[in-house]
Amino acid sequence: MPGGRLSHQDRLDIAAGLADGFGYAEIARQLQRPTSTISREVARNGGAGGYRADHAHYATASRARRRRPDADRRTAGSSRLGDPRAAYVERFAEMMVDGGLPRMASRVLALLYTSDSRTLAAADLVRELRVSPASISKAIGYLERVGMVHREPDPERRLQHYVIAEDVWLMAWEISARTNFNWAETAAEGVALVGRDTPAGERLTQMAEFFQRLSEDMSGGAGFQDCLAVLAVLWKADRLLTPDELATKLDWPVERVTDAVDYAVKAAASEAGGE
Repeated sequence: MPGGRLSHQDRLDIAAGLADGFGYAEIARQLQRPTSTISREVARNGGAGGYRADHAHYATASRARRRRPDADRRTAGSSRLGDPRAAYVERFAEMMVDGGLPRMASRVLALLYTSDSRTLAAADLVRELRVSPASISKAIGYLERVGMVHREPDPERRLQHYVIAEDVWLMAWEISARTNFNWAETAAEGVALVGRDTPAGERLTQMAEFFQRLSEDMSGGAGFQDCLAVLAVLWKADRLLTPDELATKLDWPVERVTDAVDYAVKAAASEAGGE
Protein backbone atom coordinates (compact mmCIF):
# COMPACT_ATOMS: atom_id res chain seq x y z
CA MET A 1 0.00 0.00 0.00
CA PRO A 2 1.55 3.35 -1.03
CA GLY A 3 2.54 5.64 1.80
CA GLY A 4 3.46 9.31 2.07
CA ARG A 5 1.44 12.35 1.23
CA LEU A 6 -1.23 12.52 -1.44
CA SER A 7 0.06 13.72 -4.80
CA HIS A 8 -1.66 16.16 -7.13
CA GLN A 9 -2.69 13.21 -9.33
CA ASP A 10 -4.15 11.44 -6.27
CA ARG A 11 -6.29 14.49 -5.59
CA LEU A 12 -7.44 14.65 -9.21
CA ASP A 13 -8.49 10.99 -8.91
CA ILE A 14 -10.35 11.74 -5.67
CA ALA A 15 -12.24 14.60 -7.35
CA ALA A 16 -13.10 12.34 -10.29
CA GLY A 17 -14.33 9.60 -7.96
CA LEU A 18 -16.55 12.00 -6.03
CA ALA A 19 -17.96 13.36 -9.29
CA ASP A 20 -18.82 9.79 -10.32
CA GLY A 21 -20.63 9.21 -7.03
CA PHE A 22 -18.12 6.77 -5.53
CA GLY A 23 -17.92 6.36 -1.74
CA TYR A 24 -14.75 7.02 0.22
CA ALA A 25 -14.06 3.30 0.61
CA GLU A 26 -14.21 2.73 -3.16
CA ILE A 27 -11.95 5.72 -3.90
CA ALA A 28 -9.53 4.49 -1.23
CA ARG A 29 -9.40 1.04 -2.83
CA GLN A 30 -8.67 2.54 -6.23
CA LEU A 31 -5.82 4.64 -4.81
CA GLN A 32 -4.67 1.84 -2.44
CA ARG A 33 -4.99 4.17 0.52
CA PRO A 34 -6.78 3.87 3.89
CA THR A 35 -10.39 5.08 3.80
CA SER A 36 -9.58 7.46 6.68
CA THR A 37 -6.98 9.22 4.48
CA ILE A 38 -9.57 9.93 1.81
CA SER A 39 -12.27 11.02 4.29
CA ARG A 40 -9.91 13.45 6.08
CA GLU A 41 -8.66 14.84 2.77
CA VAL A 42 -12.20 15.57 1.58
CA ALA A 43 -13.38 16.89 4.95
CA ARG A 44 -10.50 19.40 5.13
CA ASN A 45 -11.06 20.69 1.62
CA GLY A 46 -14.68 21.57 1.07
CA GLY A 47 -16.51 18.29 1.63
CA ALA A 48 -17.86 15.89 -0.97
CA GLY A 49 -19.83 18.61 -2.76
CA GLY A 50 -17.11 21.25 -2.75
CA TYR A 51 -13.87 19.33 -3.18
CA ARG A 52 -11.51 20.79 -5.79
CA ALA A 53 -8.23 19.00 -6.47
CA ASP A 54 -6.11 22.07 -7.29
CA HIS A 55 -7.37 24.04 -4.30
CA ALA A 56 -6.85 21.05 -1.98
CA HIS A 57 -3.28 20.54 -3.22
CA TYR A 58 -2.21 24.15 -2.69
CA ALA A 59 -4.08 24.47 0.62
CA THR A 60 -2.32 21.37 1.98
CA ALA A 61 1.07 22.74 0.96
CA SER A 62 0.25 26.02 2.67
CA ARG A 63 -0.75 24.27 5.91
CA ALA A 64 2.49 22.27 5.85
CA ARG A 65 4.55 25.45 5.52
CA ARG A 66 2.75 27.02 8.49
CA ARG A 67 3.30 23.93 10.68
CA ARG A 68 6.98 23.46 9.82
CA PRO A 69 8.46 26.03 12.28
CA ASP A 70 6.63 24.42 15.23
CA ALA A 71 7.68 20.93 14.12
CA ASP A 72 11.30 22.06 13.79
CA ARG A 73 11.27 23.48 17.32
CA ARG A 74 9.82 20.25 18.75
CA THR A 75 12.42 18.15 16.93
CA ALA A 76 15.23 20.42 18.15
CA GLY A 77 14.01 20.08 21.74
CA SER A 78 13.94 16.30 21.42
CA SER A 79 17.48 16.26 20.03
CA ARG A 80 18.75 18.13 23.07
CA LEU A 81 17.46 15.23 25.16
CA GLY A 82 19.67 12.91 23.15
CA ASP A 83 16.77 10.49 22.62
CA PRO A 84 15.64 9.89 19.00
CA ARG A 85 12.57 8.12 20.36
CA ALA A 86 11.36 11.41 21.86
CA ALA A 87 11.23 12.91 18.37
CA TYR A 88 9.34 9.85 17.16
CA VAL A 89 6.82 10.21 20.01
CA GLU A 90 6.12 13.78 18.88
CA ARG A 91 5.65 12.70 15.25
CA PHE A 92 3.39 9.86 16.40
CA ALA A 93 1.35 12.33 18.47
CA GLU A 94 1.12 14.78 15.57
CA MET A 95 -0.39 12.04 13.41
CA MET A 96 -3.10 11.45 16.05
CA VAL A 97 -3.74 15.21 16.32
CA ASP A 98 -4.33 15.29 12.55
CA GLY A 99 -6.84 12.50 13.14
CA GLY A 100 -8.81 14.64 15.62
CA LEU A 101 -7.39 13.65 19.04
CA PRO A 102 -6.53 16.50 21.48
CA ARG A 103 -2.82 17.39 21.39
CA MET A 104 -1.87 16.58 24.98
CA ALA A 105 -3.93 13.40 24.98
CA SER A 106 -2.12 12.41 21.78
CA ARG A 107 1.30 13.00 23.36
CA VAL A 108 0.39 10.96 26.44
CA LEU A 109 -1.02 8.11 24.34
CA ALA A 110 2.03 8.10 22.06
CA LEU A 111 4.40 7.96 25.03
CA LEU A 112 2.45 5.14 26.69
CA TYR A 113 2.35 3.20 23.44
CA THR A 114 6.08 3.48 22.75
CA SER A 115 7.33 2.97 26.32
CA ASP A 116 9.23 -0.21 27.21
CA SER A 117 7.36 -0.27 30.51
CA ARG A 118 3.83 -1.68 30.55
CA THR A 119 2.65 1.21 32.76
CA LEU A 120 3.71 4.79 33.54
CA ALA A 121 2.88 6.96 36.55
CA ALA A 122 1.89 10.61 36.32
CA ALA A 123 5.37 11.68 37.44
CA ASP A 124 6.89 9.67 34.57
CA LEU A 125 4.60 11.40 32.06
CA VAL A 126 5.40 14.85 33.48
CA ARG A 127 9.13 14.20 33.30
CA GLU A 128 9.18 12.69 29.82
CA LEU A 129 6.83 15.21 28.20
CA ARG A 130 8.09 18.23 30.21
CA VAL A 131 4.62 19.55 30.98
CA SER A 132 2.70 20.36 34.15
CA PRO A 133 0.92 17.75 36.29
CA ALA A 134 -2.36 19.55 35.52
CA SER A 135 -1.84 19.01 31.79
CA ILE A 136 -1.24 15.30 32.34
CA SER A 137 -4.28 15.01 34.60
CA LYS A 138 -6.53 16.62 31.99
CA ALA A 139 -5.17 14.43 29.19
CA ILE A 140 -5.53 11.24 31.26
CA GLY A 141 -9.08 12.22 32.17
CA TYR A 142 -9.98 12.47 28.50
CA LEU A 143 -8.30 9.17 27.58
CA GLU A 144 -10.08 7.40 30.44
CA ARG A 145 -13.47 8.75 29.40
CA VAL A 146 -13.10 7.38 25.88
CA GLY A 147 -11.71 4.04 27.12
CA MET A 148 -8.21 4.33 25.67
CA VAL A 149 -6.39 4.25 29.02
CA HIS A 150 -7.18 2.83 32.45
CA ARG A 151 -5.59 3.08 35.91
CA GLU A 152 -3.89 0.43 37.99
CA PRO A 153 -3.00 1.09 41.65
CA ASP A 154 0.56 0.47 42.82
CA PRO A 155 0.40 -2.28 45.48
CA GLU A 156 3.44 -0.87 47.33
CA ARG A 157 3.13 2.91 46.96
CA ARG A 158 0.29 5.41 46.85
CA LEU A 159 0.59 5.91 43.10
CA GLN A 160 -1.70 5.45 40.14
CA HIS A 161 -0.19 3.81 37.07
CA TYR A 162 -1.69 4.37 33.64
CA VAL A 163 -2.06 1.51 31.17
CA ILE A 164 -2.98 1.72 27.51
CA ALA A 165 -6.08 -0.28 26.54
CA GLU A 166 -5.29 -3.41 24.53
CA ASP A 167 -7.92 -2.56 21.90
CA VAL A 168 -7.04 1.13 21.79
CA TRP A 169 -7.18 1.45 17.99
CA LEU A 170 -10.55 -0.27 17.84
CA MET A 171 -11.74 2.23 20.46
CA ALA A 172 -10.36 5.12 18.42
CA TRP A 173 -12.17 3.87 15.31
CA GLU A 174 -15.47 3.53 17.16
CA ILE A 175 -15.11 7.00 18.69
CA SER A 176 -14.49 8.50 15.26
CA ALA A 177 -17.49 6.71 13.76
CA ARG A 178 -19.74 7.90 16.62
CA THR A 179 -18.47 11.46 16.22
CA ASN A 180 -19.29 11.49 12.52
CA PHE A 181 -22.78 10.12 13.25
CA ASN A 182 -23.36 12.88 15.83
CA TRP A 183 -22.29 15.55 13.33
CA ALA A 184 -24.76 14.13 10.80
CA GLU A 185 -27.62 14.07 13.33
CA THR A 186 -26.92 17.62 14.52
CA ALA A 187 -26.83 18.93 10.96
CA ALA A 188 -30.11 17.14 10.16
CA GLU A 189 -31.75 18.80 13.18
CA GLY A 190 -30.60 22.14 11.83
CA VAL A 191 -32.18 21.40 8.44
CA ALA A 192 -35.50 20.66 10.12
CA LEU A 193 -35.23 23.93 12.06
CA VAL A 194 -34.33 26.38 9.27
CA GLY A 195 -35.86 24.58 6.29
CA ARG A 196 -34.15 22.61 3.53
CA ASP A 197 -34.80 25.28 0.86
CA THR A 198 -33.05 28.11 2.73
CA PRO A 199 -29.35 28.95 2.16
CA ALA A 200 -28.53 27.72 5.67
CA GLY A 201 -30.61 24.62 5.09
CA GLU A 202 -28.71 23.82 1.90
CA ARG A 203 -25.38 24.10 3.72
CA LEU A 204 -26.60 21.96 6.62
CA THR A 205 -28.04 19.38 4.22
CA GLN A 206 -24.67 19.06 2.52
CA MET A 207 -23.02 18.69 5.92
CA ALA A 208 -25.53 16.05 7.08
CA GLU A 209 -25.12 14.01 3.89
CA PHE A 210 -21.33 14.17 4.10
CA PHE A 211 -21.07 13.00 7.71
CA GLN A 212 -23.82 10.40 7.26
CA ARG A 213 -21.92 8.94 4.35
CA LEU A 214 -18.67 9.02 6.28
CA SER A 215 -20.28 7.37 9.32
CA GLU A 216 -21.75 4.60 7.17
CA ASP A 217 -18.40 3.98 5.49
CA MET A 218 -16.70 3.65 8.87
CA SER A 219 -19.36 1.63 10.68
CA GLY A 220 -20.19 -0.76 7.87
CA GLY A 221 -23.58 -1.60 9.40
CA ALA A 222 -24.61 -4.01 12.15
CA GLY A 223 -22.64 -6.97 10.76
CA PHE A 224 -19.43 -4.97 10.77
CA GLN A 225 -20.04 -3.73 14.33
CA ASP A 226 -20.65 -7.29 15.57
CA CYS A 227 -17.49 -8.40 13.79
CA LEU A 228 -15.49 -5.69 15.59
CA ALA A 229 -16.94 -6.75 18.95
CA VAL A 230 -15.92 -10.38 18.37
CA LEU A 231 -12.43 -9.34 17.28
CA ALA A 232 -12.04 -7.19 20.40
CA VAL A 233 -12.82 -10.18 22.66
CA LEU A 234 -10.44 -12.42 20.72
CA TRP A 235 -7.75 -9.72 20.91
CA LYS A 236 -7.89 -9.74 24.71
CA ALA A 237 -8.06 -13.53 25.04
CA ASP A 238 -4.88 -15.56 25.58
CA ARG A 239 -6.18 -18.41 23.40
CA LEU A 240 -8.70 -19.19 20.69
CA LEU A 241 -12.30 -19.20 21.92
CA THR A 242 -15.16 -21.39 20.82
CA PRO A 243 -18.43 -19.82 19.59
CA ASP A 244 -20.08 -20.81 22.90
CA GLU A 245 -17.32 -19.08 24.89
CA LEU A 246 -17.59 -15.95 22.74
CA ALA A 247 -21.36 -15.92 23.19
CA THR A 248 -20.93 -16.11 26.97
CA LYS A 249 -18.41 -13.28 27.08
CA LEU A 250 -20.53 -11.03 24.83
CA ASP A 251 -23.85 -12.11 26.36
CA TRP A 252 -25.14 -12.88 22.85
CA PRO A 253 -26.95 -15.85 21.33
CA VAL A 254 -24.54 -18.26 19.65
CA GLU A 255 -26.23 -17.57 16.32
CA ARG A 256 -25.22 -13.89 16.50
CA VAL A 257 -21.60 -14.90 17.10
CA THR A 258 -21.57 -17.30 14.16
CA ASP A 259 -23.19 -14.64 11.93
CA ALA A 260 -20.44 -12.17 12.91
CA VAL A 261 -17.73 -14.74 12.12
CA ASP A 262 -19.40 -15.53 8.78
CA TYR A 263 -19.46 -11.81 8.01
CA ALA A 264 -15.72 -11.56 8.69
CA VAL A 265 -14.95 -14.60 6.51
CA LYS A 266 -17.03 -13.27 3.59
CA ALA A 267 -15.48 -9.80 3.92
CA ALA A 268 -11.98 -11.29 3.87
CA ALA A 269 -12.83 -13.43 0.84
CA SER A 270 -14.29 -10.41 -0.96
CA GLU A 271 -11.20 -8.33 -0.21
CA ALA A 272 -8.93 -11.13 -1.45
CA GLY A 273 -10.98 -11.44 -4.62
CA GLY A 274 -10.73 -7.69 -5.20
CA GLU A 275 -6.95 -7.84 -5.06
